[in-house]
Amino acid sequence: MQTTGQAQSEAAYAEASEIIPGGVNSSIRAFGAVGGTPPFIVKGHAAHIVDLDDNEYIDYMLSYGSLILGHADGRIVAAIHKAAAKGCSFAAPTVAESRLARIIVDRVPSIDMVRLVSSGAEAVMCALRLARGHTGRDAIVKFDGCYHGHVDALLTSPGAGEESEHLRASAGVPSGVAADTVVAPYNDIAALEAVFSNRSPSIAAVIVEPIPSSMGLVPPAGGFLAAVRELCDRHAALLIFDELTTGFRVAPGGAQALCGVSPDLTCLGKVLGGGLPLAAYGGPRRIMQHVATVGDVYHGGVLAGNPVAVAAGLATLEAIDDPGIYESLDKRALRLHEELRAAAQNAAVAVHQTRVGSMMSVFFTDAPVTDLQGATACNTARFAEFFHAMLRRGIHLPPSPFECLFVSTAHTDDDIDKTIEAAGEAFREVA
Repeated sequence: MQTTGQAQSEAAYAEASEIIPGGVNSSIRAFGAVGGTPPFIVKGHAAHIVDLDDNEYIDYMLSYGSLILGHADGRIVAAIHKAAAKGCSFAAPTVAESRLARIIVDRVPSIDMVRLVSSGAEAVMCALRLARGHTGRDAIVKFDGCYHGHVDALLTSPGAGEESEHLRASAGVPSGVAADTVVAPYNDIAALEAVFSNRSPSIAAVIVEPIPSSMGLVPPAGGFLAAVRELCDRHAALLIFDELTTGFRVAPGGAQALCGVSPDLTCLGKVLGGGLPLAAYGGPRRIMQHVATVGDVYHGGVLAGNPVAVAAGLATLEAIDDPGIYESLDKRALRLHEELRAAAQNAAVAVHQTRVGSMMSVFFTDAPVTDLQGATACNTARFAEFFHAMLRRGIHLPPSPFECLFVSTAHTDDDIDKTIEAAGEAFREVA
């Protein structure tokens, strides 16, 4: 499956760069972490995508995990067409919104009530505001390496001193906003205990990806999430799970169903929208009733609960309403995971691999990766070489060593076979 060049994508990228900052509408699409020119995609079907130069790729990015059924699944396409034919937006209530909310409530035990929004970052923003409104406190604790969207308050990273010191990770973030964010290392409960010891009366909530996917896939250490839950309870702070990636991806009830820890608020996205802009935040009635118009925590959005996006979400959640779907995904992902490891070993390339369900990562290191420090210590240059070696062989991976690979129900045994063959050659190329 060798590709045949990128002349048209290169021309399209040059043109886009004249009128769009960086030539892309989301920074990571610019291939900043791996170098080179991103292929411009024109269509997708099942587990495959095709670019402007007619190169076909087996896709393991899947819109960063959103497409659990693969590209252009017939059930979703039909639902979108049917909904769009009736109207693309009403900014008024629809019964479909309530149907989707009911499915979320039924599948995620920690949620009694839910609000729909248009993006994951918006869901996080709303959850933080709700946590502050509910507790009457201002400070938020996040973990280094967990990404929660481009929310001002969470675009921070730790400084060189105490755990409460931090650096603004983006220009344009007000110092006053960043001052209310505390950053702690992931998988380090002692560090979180120190944060609470210093800031307990001001902490409204701790937000965490229960299975982080933005420093590569880094599973939580045994007992870590339960200990975070206990600390939040002890200090009367809320626990927010960012399940924008893991929700409906790793299990019907998300990562919280796997780990057995219930958060106070949950943010959902990606799979929820079936590839369309849709997200949600929810929790128990006692907290969600603080949201306007019942309560005094404001939330609004003209496109929230957009009927076309809701139709795609309903079609997706209905299609995966079968434990057998997750068993099949797990089996397919396990095979890919194990054969990638064998291919790396055969090429004498040191890798550390992680996997939870249909999500996985390959770190170019011989050391375990348990936090951001471990992830960034990996050989990122070798990952970039591997990425391009795979791309030339028709395998589309996320263009960053700190993102996950995703498997869909549309990936076939033949897709996996071709991927493993390509990986064997790519590992030998970068050895």
